[in-house]
Amino acid sequence: MDLLVPLPVAIPLIVAAVMVMFTSLVGRRLADAASILTAAATLGLCGTLLAHAGHSRTVYWFSGWRPHRGIALGISFTVDQFGAAMATMVAGLTLCAFVYSWHYFEETVEHGFNVLMLVFMAAMVGFSLTGDLFNLFVWFELMGTAAYALTGYKLEARSPLQGALNFGVSNSMGGYTILLGIALLYARTGALNLAQIGHAVEGRTPDGLLIGAFVLIVVGLFVKAAVVPFHFWLADAHAVAPTPVCVLFSGAMVELGLFGAARLYWTVFHGPFAARAPDLGHVMIGLGALTAVVGAVMCFAQQHLKRLLAFSTISHIGLFLVGFGLLDHVALAGSAVYVAAHGCVKASLFLCAGIVLHRLRSVDEEHVRGRGRALPWTGMLVALGALALAELPPFGTALGKTLIEDSASRAGYHWVPWLFGLTAALTGGAVLRAAGRVFLGLGPDEEDRFASDLFAEEEDQSETDEQRDRTPAVMIVPAIVLLAAGLAIGLVPHLADRAQTAAARFQDRGAYTATVLTGRSPPSPAPAPEGPGNLGVVYGALSGAGAVAVAALALFRRRLFPVAFRSRVRRVGGPALVGVRRLHSGHIGDYLAWLTLGLGAVGGLFTLALHR
Repeated sequence: MDLLVPLPVAIPLIVAAVMVMFTSLVGRRLADAASILTAAATLGLCGTLLAHAGHSRTVYWFSGWRPHRGIALGISFTVDQFGAAMATMVAGLTLCAFVYSWHYFEETVEHGFNVLMLVFMAAMVGFSLTGDLFNLFVWFELMGTAAYALTGYKLEARSPLQGALNFGVSNSMGGYTILLGIALLYARTGALNLAQIGHAVEGRTPDGLLIGAFVLIVVGLFVKAAVVPFHFWLADAHAVAPTPVCVLFSGAMVELGLFGAARLYWTVFHGPFAARAPDLGHVMIGLGALTAVVGAVMCFAQQHLKRLLAFSTISHIGLFLVGFGLLDHVALAGSAVYVAAHGCVKASLFLCAGIVLHRLRSVDEEHVRGRGRALPWTGMLVALGALALAELPPFGTALGKTLIEDSASRAGYHWVPWLFGLTAALTGGAVLRAAGRVFLGLGPDEEDRFASDLFAEEEDQSETDEQRDRTPAVMIVPAIVLLAAGLAIGLVPHLADRAQTAAARFQDRGAYTATVLTGRSPPSPAPAPEGPGNLGVVYGALSGAGAVAVAALALFRRRLFPVAFRSRVRRVGGPALVGVRRLHSGHIGDYLAWLTLGLGAVGGLFTLALHR
């Protein structure tokens, strides 16, 4: 089993290198077929690692450099259930993206897209499996480099360059903060292996250096995760990146930012911070709530489908952060289930948006109003995906949010179900409203009075050159499969119990350290599983009904409310909405100012929470 561990990273990188070396000899279809087979092989390997991780952690030491007397000088991959599950999801989404793109770039004969996607997949898998802090940064940077190039893949237009620039500069600044935090930890411990760092700082009183390292690393990861106020780059990148790339951006990449933060906290910082964990949790939950609300409001204010889905992802990242911030194995299990289901559903919705763009040459609700009647299957998928985002049972999103809500209620956060319901109604309602406009022609004619992107007119044209009259099966089938997977996750027997057991093992720092540094695998605690409460079904049904109501109000407001009432609402809420929209200016200088302000504010809050 140990020999399989590096293969999910090595194989995609080797295939990508071979494509570059023999690009003149490898035809386009052969490159596509090789990419699909490579992604499928990676998925199989990651799935095998996931199945084995259910029994014990697997530690692979590159070049056989094993720890000696508890000192780790070598580089390791440490595979547990959460890491293997993230790697499996990355490989699965990449496979669907490659299948979808079989006919998506018919006008090009180059293999740059395939090479970059394989490197991107390998970097995300490496990030999920690594047990070394510096190599976590290396995979973070490789992931970013491939992602920046994929965002600006269509260099003929200005908007992809603008989106790639905003993405690249923002995330590079996040990478610098991570590197500075790593330097501080290395100065304190002389170690880079996660288990050894955690062992070195165990029992220490949190001081300025340790808190500073935590702040710098976590903020850098929060930039990748698009946590408010570090989120500005995400919508700009999603709007101009090719649709298959958006599948990985929203389905896996941003979630890896939170996964990295959770990995670092439980393996390194939980020991010295344990006494202040409740206060630290308050900060994370507050950031999560702010992110969820801002993302949901901005989502509802969009009529560009890819931007709408991007802001929905920001809102859901906030919900995942709430689950992480509860610092409880039940809530962490709920976040894991929610991440898996959301990744499948959001990927399906992006593929549907790509089909609309492929057929109608635009994803602006107003521009394609009613023209989607020729795409009934796509419209049905979008509507079902909207209900999944609204956390309607039995989708996996409903199961995940129920576990988080139950944990939050037991911890005294009785407002969390209201937060989940509000954001679900807004994000799900926004997608349902878009489906009503595009596929049924419902709602009044109106302009997007809040458009703020500098190159909005070029966003669609940068991805497609002409309107098509048919949808290839390879484009619609992956969307169906992914949405079905989002539903199936909620129907897996005893999934909540298994996720809680995996979460408890993920949080068991002692067992992780012993496995890595000594080779022993002590048994992890097996907490009594807590099944999702019955109220979760009721809350899910209510949030689904709320999404339908929000969509109906948006589409039929002129029939339902008199002009005077609508004018009063516009005067009260309009200026605030316009103000929030204007903050997303598309100017990288503004975004870096917010990143700097956020670093100071979040760092100050973490310091107040952790300082004794």
